[in-house]
Amino acid sequence: MKKWNRREGQRPHRRQGAGQRHGWFRDNRRRSTQDEQWSDAGPSIRASQRRYENHSVSSSSSSPSSSSSSSSMASSAAPELPGFYFDPEKNRYFRLLPGHNNCNPLTREQLQEKEREKERNKMLAEDEKPRKKAPRRGLNTSLLLQRRHLGLLPENSYCRLVHEVKVSGMRRHKLEIQSTDNSNPNTDNFRLIVGDSACERVFTVNDVSHGGCKYGIMNFSSSSRGSLSVEMCDNLYFTNRKVNSICWASVNYPDSHVLLCLVGVADTPGCVSLLPASLFSNSNPEQPGMLCSFKISSAWSCAWCLNPQFDKTFSTGLSRRVIVKDAETGRTQTYSTGSDVLAQQFALRVPVLFNGCRSGEIFSIDLRQRGRRDQSWKASRFHQESAITSVHVLQDENYLLAADMLGQIKLWDVRVTKPVQEYKGHYNEHAYLPIHVNEPEGLLLAVGQDCYTRLWSLKDGHLLRTIPSPHPAANDLIPSVVFSSKLGGCRGLPGLLMAVKHDLYYFPYNTDYQEGGEQQAGF
Repeated sequence: MKKWNRREGQRPHRRQGAGQRHGWFRDNRRRSTQDEQWSDAGPSIRASQRRYENHSVSSSSSSPSSSSSSSSMASSAAPELPGFYFDPEKNRYFRLLPGHNNCNPLTREQLQEKEREKERNKMLAEDEKPRKKAPRRGLNTSLLLQRRHLGLLPENSYCRLVHEVKVSGMRRHKLEIQSTDNSNPNTDNFRLIVGDSACERVFTVNDVSHGGCKYGIMNFSSSSRGSLSVEMCDNLYFTNRKVNSICWASVNYPDSHVLLCLVGVADTPGCVSLLPASLFSNSNPEQPGMLCSFKISSAWSCAWCLNPQFDKTFSTGLSRRVIVKDAETGRTQTYSTGSDVLAQQFALRVPVLFNGCRSGEIFSIDLRQRGRRDQSWKASRFHQESAITSVHVLQDENYLLAADMLGQIKLWDVRVTKPVQEYKGHYNEHAYLPIHVNEPEGLLLAVGQDCYTRLWSLKDGHLLRTIPSPHPAANDLIPSVVFSSKLGGCRGLPGLLMAVKHDLYYFPYNTDYQEGGEQQAGF
């Protein structure tokens, strides 16, 4: 048995004590410097901080955890003090300065913006990884194929789930926009993009730096390998008015025209313009076609009817009224409402117009019933809790999707006027944001006010993916998106098109997408 040595028994004790004293003095000097810098925090804050540190030390000694989890637990366990915030990295409180200007280094809004930007960069890094998280637990292509071969999965369910797997694997690629005028690169931010039914053309609206906006058409073409090329039209039109709403119109042939709602400014009155798509190309030998401008001011929304009985009819939603007009004969029918009409869409099989109001009311108008009074012309009506920003009629026209300014997206059964499905996760407080539906793939898309693009399963409301914006979030930099089963025409592949700031991005289904097929050019 080894004899106890007094020096060996006490030397580690002395060395440990000396290290503790040395570390205590060094840490004390650091804290004294910070206390002098933030002396306005007051003795009460430092006392509460010491009580919190003692509590955190005792809790950490009883249960070990990782550094990342302990920092998050520390920030959540720290008592909230009015006028101060707790920094888990520095383990102390700091005073929040009042105001919203940039002169104050610490405000609650700046801290929240910093956290949001940190989360966005984290999600962008996750999106760059080749292997992404599956949209559902245990869902992958090989497992679906195995279950399909065994007869355990119906064909419709198999196709829908395969699309969900493909959506989760989409990666971002930046597109270069070709133009005949290469000396004039695009520096104006995209505000809105709307694709036609074949998704070969996309109507674009860009904000102009000196005020107003410009609009035109981008032509898309896809190769057999799946590469996508973009060409901007020759003619761009400028206006000092604001474009509130856009829809494609089928006057002479499918998507032959574009219907625009322009809001008046100063001495320039607002109007609704019906423009031929061929007007935006100098190389098109065809005649421009019918060009109309209707004196309808302050229109919030518009829609074009594709039903054969009213195939030249369009509608506009205004303040407390709806106007239905025949583009050829000029015949007009006006319906008075109790609220501003912010969203509209026609059904296809029957000439019924669905409207969404600022009050949260959703009602339908049957164009075959004329001359009714006291709002008895409303075929059906139901309500959501906030202003309606978008409505979409499904192929089964007994169902309607509606989104509001509380971030709620609901699927309604029009026959019983009750919601049958809700899609959670969308964020909106006051913005006029559309929703996008692709029924062949069973997908619902929406861009939130937080600049995140979210995709849900249309069938069960499951959130499949959240795509962050490539640029920092801002109210004037909310992305505009287009999703199509055949992006770029009949040879195209399913994919997502995203316009944000002055850039255009493509999220294709195929993971081996080659950017080399794109040509470098300006806007």
